[in-house]
Amino acid sequence: MTGPKGGYYKAELGEPHKFDPTFRGPVHNRGCTDVLCCVIFVIVILGYIVLGTVAWMHGDPRKVVYPTDSYGQFCGQQGTPNANKAILFYFNILQCANPTVLINLQCPTTQLCVSKCPDRFATYIDMQYNYRRNKSYWEYYKQFCKPGFNNPDKPISQVLRDEDCPSMIVPSRPFLQRCFPDFITRNGTLTVANQTSFKDGHGKIRSVVDLRDAANGITSLLDAKEVGVKIFEDYASSWFWILIGLVISMLVSLIFILLLRFTAGFLFWMVIFGVIAAVGYGIWHCYWEYSSLKGKPDSDITISDIGFQTDFRVYLQLSQTWLIFMISLAVIEAIIILVLIFLRNRVRIAIALLKEGSKAIGCIMSTLFYPIITFLLLALCIAYWAVTAVFLASSGDAVYKVMSTLPDCKYTNFTCNPETFSQSNMTKLCKGSQCTFAFYGGESLYHRYIFVLQLCNFLVFLWLVNFTIALGQCTLAGAFASYYWALRKPADIPPCPLASSFGRALRYHTGSLAFGALILSIVQFIRIVLEYLDHKLKGAHNAFTRFLLCCLKCCFWCLEHFIKFMNRNAYIMVSIYGKNFCASARDAFFLLMRNVMRVAVLDKVTDFLLFLGKLLISGSVGVLAFFFFTRQIPVIQEEVPSLNYYWVPLLTVIFGSYMIAHGFFNVYAMCVDTLFLCFCEDLERNDGSPSKPYYMPPGLHRILNKTDQAGKKYAVS
Repeated sequence: MTGPKGGYYKAELGEPHKFDPTFRGPVHNRGCTDVLCCVIFVIVILGYIVLGTVAWMHGDPRKVVYPTDSYGQFCGQQGTPNANKAILFYFNILQCANPTVLINLQCPTTQLCVSKCPDRFATYIDMQYNYRRNKSYWEYYKQFCKPGFNNPDKPISQVLRDEDCPSMIVPSRPFLQRCFPDFITRNGTLTVANQTSFKDGHGKIRSVVDLRDAANGITSLLDAKEVGVKIFEDYASSWFWILIGLVISMLVSLIFILLLRFTAGFLFWMVIFGVIAAVGYGIWHCYWEYSSLKGKPDSDITISDIGFQTDFRVYLQLSQTWLIFMISLAVIEAIIILVLIFLRNRVRIAIALLKEGSKAIGCIMSTLFYPIITFLLLALCIAYWAVTAVFLASSGDAVYKVMSTLPDCKYTNFTCNPETFSQSNMTKLCKGSQCTFAFYGGESLYHRYIFVLQLCNFLVFLWLVNFTIALGQCTLAGAFASYYWALRKPADIPPCPLASSFGRALRYHTGSLAFGALILSIVQFIRIVLEYLDHKLKGAHNAFTRFLLCCLKCCFWCLEHFIKFMNRNAYIMVSIYGKNFCASARDAFFLLMRNVMRVAVLDKVTDFLLFLGKLLISGSVGVLAFFFFTRQIPVIQEEVPSLNYYWVPLLTVIFGSYMIAHGFFNVYAMCVDTLFLCFCEDLERNDGSPSKPYYMPPGLHRILNKTDQAGKKYAVS
């Protein structure tokens, strides 16, 4: 059974609100909601501050910033003997199994802070032989020996036994502040300083492949570093133009939203057909490029054959690239056209809501700048979490472990004291073993639970981030609800609606916002744990485990998005009626269920139209940036900086433009969602009579009546 003008009176879907002549939008006489959750939230924040303070007292970021030698001393730390020695050198890198061991400082060889890495092959034996003729050999070699050692005549056997100097040095370059062999591939052959073999200082000739095996994976990382350096250079030379591009996107977004107030319908239809035309042109251009390249030599090579290339222009020479582009654009074009054909009436209602949203934003212009507050609060949360995580990770004292190359040494990984290790029995039972710095830690209760504290740090971080987003949603919803429920717009809109809504949300509904944010944070935390397990179990051969993990990931993904949707609508109801979170979520759910068809279509159509707006803004700015950075604008061709990769500033401008447009349109989306819920409430509360007038604008009411009548005729037929 339905009420007047389509209000649904089904007991299982909850009762709609009855007419209240005194109702004029967001309730002002309200009380605090979800007080218990508010108290817990405040206690957690205080505990988070305590955790950060304790981590700050015990932690030392230098342990993360600076590498540490075998004696627990920082390399490159000012005010210490190692101030000018910022790089870590490994006596015998062949004893290091893989990069993880190297980076974790658990390689069973002496580690020393040096000012520069070796630039030549040399062995201690050769140095002793040449030293008698030329003292400079020892002057160079001793900088890689233990500090204070200055006896080049000491027998080689004793030097290697006492680990005074390395048996060999190889040409290296610093990476992650550590010396790694300088690998270079020449004509498909791996070399170090143009050599494929070297002396190991023990009378053997070794291949550079052994060095590669000891530092497996470092070659690709070094190549990645070179790309990173070039990208940094591109940012350094083009940051000014990137900034101009982002400012242009901000101005275009602002102008776009201001224009919506006066020409929303026309502008959105222009956007829709503009996107259709742009995608159509893209399809034609891709087909033209595909046809031009087809038949040319080397253009039929597949993308998988050439692998990853930093120069994207290589891919544009392949016909397969343009074929993929053409098919992708054709699919997008088909989806847009089908949506417009089958949902044209819903598109009209969505545009009417967007028109009203543009009017609401025009009356409350301050809402456009609220995302800046959200951004600053999110930046504060991220910074506090990152600093706390670093201090927790660097908590503890230096722990030394016995490192031995002998497989049967029973003292391996035992804790030791470097000051007394040489006099202990361990050196006799495990010859060649060393007491080497391993990591920072401790045996106290605090140190044993650092991992748990890191998990707590991350969970509270998620809670604070979601609370910040919830606060923004509730604040904007309260401001836009004040607009909708004003019978005479804008005369009846209360003064400072955004500030009033922000104050109400913080004063009365911190607990409700924290409650919704906590539920979402727990689900997100579980999802992240599942992603971590999936990453760790990628090599597992148990098909059932992988299947179960995949199902769990899918379920929690759906659950997270459902909770986000419900939270958003619950916060709107909280901002209007001032009820607690559960009651507001229930009311929002039943209200949406009573208007399920409108929700299913209008919500997605509105999101689709706003997405097209974001796409148009970021795409147009991106096209302008493309022509600029590829020197295709003759007027300012000389101003273009010299770049290694033109796609670095181009992608930055496109992504930044999209995020800026997303920030502006998020306010718009929140406005439309709030107006839609108020619109549904309006239909159930009122019937359009003089005693129960509608608060919706006449234009929206006319479109709604036409749509409802069309739906009824279709149902009868």
